[in-house]
Amino acid sequence: MDESSSRADRAQLLPAWRALAVQRKLRQRDIAQALGVSEGELVAARVGDNRRDASGSPHDRVTRIDAGPRRIDFVRALQPLGRVMALTRNCACVHEKDGVYNNVDGGDRMGLVLDPEIDLRLFLEHWQHVFAVEESGPRGRLRSLQIYDRWGEAVHKVFLREHSYHATYNALVAARQHADQTPALQVDTTPPRALPAPDPDLMAFQAGWLAMQDTHEFFPLLRKHALPRRQALRLAPAHHAARVGNDTIATLLARATKSRAPIMVFVGNRGCIQIHSGEIHRVAPMDAWLNVLDPGFNLHLRTDLIAETWWVKKPTADGPVHSLELLDAAGETIAFVFGARKPGKPELAAWVELLDSCCAQHAAGVTA
Repeated sequence: MDESSSRADRAQLLPAWRALAVQRKLRQRDIAQALGVSEGELVAARVGDNRRDASGSPHDRVTRIDAGPRRIDFVRALQPLGRVMALTRNCACVHEKDGVYNNVDGGDRMGLVLDPEIDLRLFLEHWQHVFAVEESGPRGRLRSLQIYDRWGEAVHKVFLREHSYHATYNALVAARQHADQTPALQVDTTPPRALPAPDPDLMAFQAGWLAMQDTHEFFPLLRKHALPRRQALRLAPAHHAARVGNDTIATLLARATKSRAPIMVFVGNRGCIQIHSGEIHRVAPMDAWLNVLDPGFNLHLRTDLIAETWWVKKPTADGPVHSLELLDAAGETIAFVFGARKPGKPELAAWVELLDSCCAQHAAGVTA
């Protein structure tokens, strides 16, 4: 994208952004979709647009950040910010956790954050563009670091809270300001979609499923057989996957609040998987949204975008592990829900009973 086309695009996007941003209920992703661009392109168009309010104080400020050659070092640089809110989302679900970026580990392609509160699996080859975003809203000044993949899709965001270390954030932005502050972003317009394998080796795939010793072996198994997740669930060994009603998740979360059964909620995208482990206490449906609104953990799920829901059983060295898995219309994963368990321990019988009772209630009339 040359400079002239970048400026033209920016000249079109900024007025449209400002007009829609007045509607405070619209999320940044929704505004981008309404304008026909990726969220990353919209954020990039605001680089250098340092508007000021009536008092002369900065109103909005977007700065392109240089994350460095090793993205894992950038992740480590988040720890000094103190307690922040980590946000990971996909097209249908938003997962928000408060905590500190402690216990960071990894290499060039993959990384981990293993704090008891912020628990992440990072696929760092997709951490392509980083922006520091500062904007004023009804609740005051909001500061964040936002990471996008090469398609302009958000893979992870870090929002400062009032008690976060804002001076450290300012120093990080100043130290990592990118030399290129061009207000544009060229994105890949052909995102990959996993296609069904034309002739999968069914016996080998099912044997591999039954031989698993850890749930983490499932992703390599899919890659080995070139199977998208939806196709894999349909080809699962007998009694290891069953499709259930899409309203199962609402019943499951509601009953989990009453039983106090600890659960694990996984939400992810190409660049990050974010995990909540523990009890949930407040579930609040609102129109198409199913929300968990707990101190330190919020979940926002678009139930109208759930295309398929699956009860899934995977073998491990510690015994079988059961989950509820949600897919969108393209067969992409929206969220997983497991029972919380410690490594080396079998899953809790109370979780299996809870999951099975919810699935049995919503299984009628659903076929795989």
